[in-house]
Amino acid sequence: MTGGAGRSAGAGGQARPRRRATAAARHARLWGMADGYTDALGRWQPTPEATRTAVLAAMGADPDAPPAPAPVRVVRRGRGARLPGPAELILEDGGRRRVADHLPSDVPTGYHELRPDDDGAPVLLVVAPARCHLPPALRAWGWAAQLYAARSEASWGIGDLGDLRRLAGWSAEALGAGMLLVNPLHADTPVPPLEASPYFPSSRRYRNLLYLRVEDVPGAPALGPALEPLAAAGRALNRERRIDRDAVFALKREALDRLWARFAGDPAFDRYLEGQGPALTAFATFCALAERHGRGWRAWPAAYRRPDHPEVARFAAETAARVRFFAWGQWLLDQQLAAAVGRLAVMQDLPIGVDPDGADAWAWQDVLAAGVSVGAPPDEFNTRGQDWGLPPFIPHRLRAVRYGPFIETIRATLRHAGGLRIDHVMGLFRLFWIPRGAGPAAGCYVHYAADEILGIVALESERARAVIVGEDLGTVEPEARAKLARLAVLSYRLLWFEPDPPAAYPRLALAAVTTHDNPTVAGLWSGADLRTQERLGLAPNAAGIRAIRSRLAGWAGLDEAAPLEEVAVATHRLLAEAPSAIVTATLEDALLVEERPNVPATTPPQWPNWSLALPRPLEELERAPLARAIAGALARRRRRRARAGTIPPGDAGSG
Repeated sequence: MTGGAGRSAGAGGQARPRRRATAAARHARLWGMADGYTDALGRWQPTPEATRTAVLAAMGADPDAPPAPAPVRVVRRGRGARLPGPAELILEDGGRRRVADHLPSDVPTGYHELRPDDDGAPVLLVVAPARCHLPPALRAWGWAAQLYAARSEASWGIGDLGDLRRLAGWSAEALGAGMLLVNPLHADTPVPPLEASPYFPSSRRYRNLLYLRVEDVPGAPALGPALEPLAAAGRALNRERRIDRDAVFALKREALDRLWARFAGDPAFDRYLEGQGPALTAFATFCALAERHGRGWRAWPAAYRRPDHPEVARFAAETAARVRFFAWGQWLLDQQLAAAVGRLAVMQDLPIGVDPDGADAWAWQDVLAAGVSVGAPPDEFNTRGQDWGLPPFIPHRLRAVRYGPFIETIRATLRHAGGLRIDHVMGLFRLFWIPRGAGPAAGCYVHYAADEILGIVALESERARAVIVGEDLGTVEPEARAKLARLAVLSYRLLWFEPDPPAAYPRLALAAVTTHDNPTVAGLWSGADLRTQERLGLAPNAAGIRAIRSRLAGWAGLDEAAPLEEVAVATHRLLAEAPSAIVTATLEDALLVEERPNVPATTPPQWPNWSLALPRPLEELERAPLARAIAGALARRRRRRARAGTIPPGDAGSG
């Protein structure tokens, strides 16, 4: 999801009206709520009174007082900071120091604790680096892949981590790629019907069992003959282009149950359990509860609706083997992901939120807002706006728990990652909250403590040695982009929506032609994408789409009747002129796929979002002349500008 398609600054155009703020509006501002916003067309949209009331209620805001001071402080390494008074500083490594009214500049980066001498509440002190990790002179190219769609002949109906290992090896060794961007691999609730969207995860801390390569699970070779009927049934699913996740899950669950029954233990598994601690136990318990009581924890028996209820602990003890099974599944996923990234850095993708009926929402229900969801306001390409159905963190409550859920989320997604794409990065600054049933037009922005959040991102980036990309499409304030650039967070520049050709893009950027939410090269050039939108009744901006096509033709020197293969290569030659640190091409464009992976504002059966496999398996992709031509265009042109850089696999932290 992109939260809008253009690059509107969100601050130009019609000026904000000067009006005297009401007492209610001033009070709402203390809780982070904006008075209104300037939309993508430059018009001021004030926050409706009904929206203000609903959002404050969803926050649990005190109607008569501002939020209490938060027990957290984020400072930058080497800059020191003024303190309210003498305190004991407990360093992350256990060391202790006395501090007076000023924090010494030599305090190392990390998560420390200040204990004031006046018996005030302890404060989490986050000392963050000045910038996110970014290798010097980075210049790399890579594929952007929807892993579920990238099937091989050995796949069981869906692309998996074995396919990721193959794709990474081919990209690095045969084509000279420097990185591989993949869709979110996060966990779904392991109960059919499974969720198709990778941007609607049950948990952003753990991964999806569908991505396991069964044949690579320890013990699988010994069970080969017994597993072969399941494998054959799985490979038979490759005949259909539409992915049947429920069928895949049924086969893999049966195979994993058989393998688990023969699992005798492994010291590496024990170490993984110890390292993950209570968080993994809680997640695995949630999975076991969902298996027993179904999807949607808010409809479970009351005793199981809170993770801290004594009955949940009793259930976990009574079903210890099943809880351990789900923990084992996460260990297998962790091992297979580590193996997949051994030859090429993989950039993970962080969704903006979680399924309100999923594991993270169950675990963190006290810091997530009920009765609202996040989305994007209407803009010139999504004229109805978007409601993503994801519950937002409540700003003051997230700070009150010292950002624990956010830190866990970032750290888990960076595990085995050479980079991280943060979907809708403006969500670190503000999120568009929509009261339930009101629709996007009635939404409003709620602000977060961006400096604190970005400090945590920088610290985790440095520790994981991972590059950070902020997906900054749509309505974005110019000062936000400037702040991200100062922190070495790469911008996200799309050929489809930039007013200037790629040669004018900034260096601190990831440049691409398109994303999963936007037309493919073939879909745009042939007109198939526009026809699909019109057929679905989406009221597309037809003039804007035709203008993109015309602009591409002019920049790339294309005749209006140019064949698709020529257009695809010329488009990526044009993209290669970008001085940006990273450029990517999609696997869909390498195979001239006309359908985009996701059509915003649609749901099945309107459109099979996130469920269309590539029309050819990886074995054929590796032999496809167009794929090699696109790769050659990106690699060759970038070498002419500077010696090609990469994100070395050794630079990808294991978290």
